[in-house]
Amino acid sequence: MSDPNLSSFIWAVADLLRGDFKQSEYGKVILPFTVLRRLDCVLESTKADVLAELATRQAAGLNPEPFLLRKSGQLFYNTSPLDLKKLRGDQDNIGENLRAYMQAFSPAVRDIFENFDFHSQIDRLAKAGLLYLVTEKFANIDLHPDVVSNAQMGSVFEELIRKFAELSNETAGEHFTPREVIRLMVNLLFIEDGDALTKPGVVRSVYDPTAGTGGMLSVADEHLASMNPDARLVMYGQELNPESYAICKADMLIKGQDIANIILGNTLSNDGLTGKHFDYMLSNPPFGVEWKKIEKEIRKEAEQSGFNGRFGPGLPRVSDGSLLFLLHLISKMRPAVDGGSRFGIVLNGSPLFTGGAGSGESEIRRYVLENDLVEAIIGLPTDMFYNTGISTYVWIVSNRKPVERKGKVQLIDASSFWQKMRKSLGSKRKELSADHIEDITRLFGRFEEVTRDGVPISRIFKNTDFGYSTITVERPERDADGKVIVATKGKGKGKPQADSSLRDTENVPLSEDIEVYFKREVLPHAADAWIDHEKTKVGYEIPFNRHFYVFQPPRALEEIDAELKGVTDRILTMIAGLSK
Repeated sequence: MSDPNLSSFIWAVADLLRGDFKQSEYGKVILPFTVLRRLDCVLESTKADVLAELATRQAAGLNPEPFLLRKSGQLFYNTSPLDLKKLRGDQDNIGENLRAYMQAFSPAVRDIFENFDFHSQIDRLAKAGLLYLVTEKFANIDLHPDVVSNAQMGSVFEELIRKFAELSNETAGEHFTPREVIRLMVNLLFIEDGDALTKPGVVRSVYDPTAGTGGMLSVADEHLASMNPDARLVMYGQELNPESYAICKADMLIKGQDIANIILGNTLSNDGLTGKHFDYMLSNPPFGVEWKKIEKEIRKEAEQSGFNGRFGPGLPRVSDGSLLFLLHLISKMRPAVDGGSRFGIVLNGSPLFTGGAGSGESEIRRYVLENDLVEAIIGLPTDMFYNTGISTYVWIVSNRKPVERKGKVQLIDASSFWQKMRKSLGSKRKELSADHIEDITRLFGRFEEVTRDGVPISRIFKNTDFGYSTITVERPERDADGKVIVATKGKGKGKPQADSSLRDTENVPLSEDIEVYFKREVLPHAADAWIDHEKTKVGYEIPFNRHFYVFQPPRALEEIDAELKGVTDRILTMIAGLSK
């Protein structure tokens, strides 16, 4: 069954809930029931063996858990003779039996349903007389992995979450990222490591600090498996939203991952994987979200730990915490001497240029560029994400750059690489095709400047090209007669006193000598000016669009005049017609 049909079939359960539940509450019922049915189907073929093993081990007085896990062939089990299909046989005791069935799961699974607050929903459904009907609906859906693959199941979860978020007026794409964007990011992460990743028995780790339902982790796993079926990717993640966390945990459980590696909580204020480092990382943090609620914890860490913590380079303004996730990921990089790391993070345009020299944003950019961590930044088309139509950028960051990339940054303008979707999903109207992903991956892999039809799409810069010194230009204060006022005290005694109303600043590229620039650009226009060197600050910005701007000459005046005359003539004709 294809993803849209499956999610539509599950969505039809909403018809049963209408009237007794608000639309915004549908997801609280449908999501945990979908997970429950998936787990139910996964365990179906080993159910009898597990129950037989349970009886044998209990009779011998042994702890049955390790034996049950081996018999189930999964990292979880259920010791109840019931399943969703059998629950239909006792309509009068459906609530009691469903609870008993859920309690018979291993502890890791019970935690998943606790985060769904599923017991409360069972109570509500029973009270409304709907529990049996909903259970029966889900018992008739075949969600066995042979019928619905893990990849399909992940897409179904994401589609359902998107629909429920829209109904409850939440940010509709907050919890996940379009699959084709993830595939692009994974391609970019793995492209330079082909030789290492195809070796027999290779094991690598991947981490997502904003894991959502686990989409990024799953796509990374699928990609590595396609490169090397013998490779193993150990997955780690942290997620703030309890429902998304529960789905991610369930998905990882079925994939055979250690779900102790999936953490619930706010990554920025409470890092659940302190001291851990990873080979690869992926993240799509929320765009432009303020961090005022956790400001106290963040500032405390920055002040007390400095560069030994996560936020030593600086803190962005409270209205946008995107760059905090960038710093968090940098702190999770495996040291270069131990093999290093590479990560991809999706950010909006603001982190590229917001904040002047000395600001938190500029200092963070300064840190990543002066430490040669940025490999590339790829500009994506607008209307790519479910919750926003703004421009977005994928940053590829690494502390193990290949020799040819050292000291350099590649900018790729992929804003024209898109095809229109057959049907819009929220704000998402465009998508990347497989050919677009391959083309962008190739541009990155070849690491060269490329122009197509006179338009640049790949450019390479030195790290220092993005740096500048902000100098403060002072001019003397003058009295009523126009004479320069000289300071009479302080360290400026005997020198012209600066007039703050005439104070100005200039940004001088790092590649240029400040004095040479000052003599050329300032003194010809203000011969009495000087630089206050104590106020000079170094800043960094990445004016992405400026580097891809192509001048379009204006149309000829004759052409514009002719067009205006045509419009004017039409208006006059219309007015004449009205006056008859």
